[in-house]
Amino acid sequence: MKYDQGNSEELKEKFWKTLSASPFVMLQLDVDPDSAAPMTAQLDKDANHAIWFFTSPDNRFAAMGPATATYSGKGHELHARFAGNLVEETDQARKDAMWNNFVEAWFPEGKASALMLRMDLADASIWSGEMGVFNTAKMMLGMNVRDDMKGGFAEVTL
Repeated sequence: MKYDQGNSEELKEKFWKTLSASPFVMLQLDVDPDSAAPMTAQLDKDANHAIWFFTSPDNRFAAMGPATATYSGKGHELHARFAGNLVEETDQARKDAMWNNFVEAWFPEGKASALMLRMDLADASIWSGEMGVFNTAKMMLGMNVRDDMKGGFAEVTL
């Protein structure tokens, strides 16, 4: 994989597009490594500085604070690790807008039973690599594919 820092804006755009298509991350409180759990990110197409999550008030994430998320895109062509700070989202209009049938399936008692958290985003590392048929065949033969991967790597601020 070519680690080209020059394509960071392109990789950030690809990150948001890929996350939108498959919004599942492993989220972990930095002070509690055992808290790592899969969570569904709630996205706002006009807000590339935050991600929202619904959880229960008695969940470990209710402690809030610095957190890290790891992500693998649906086709495994994009991976990311990003950091941020979990805080309670107090904007009822946002909670209402992001509430949907998928969220309600986890909280059948309704919105009042759910805690909405906002992850204010900070630094991220994004890896992108498209294998393709040719590189997959080369890998099967044990041939070097490092310099042939399409994609890249970027350390960015989200």
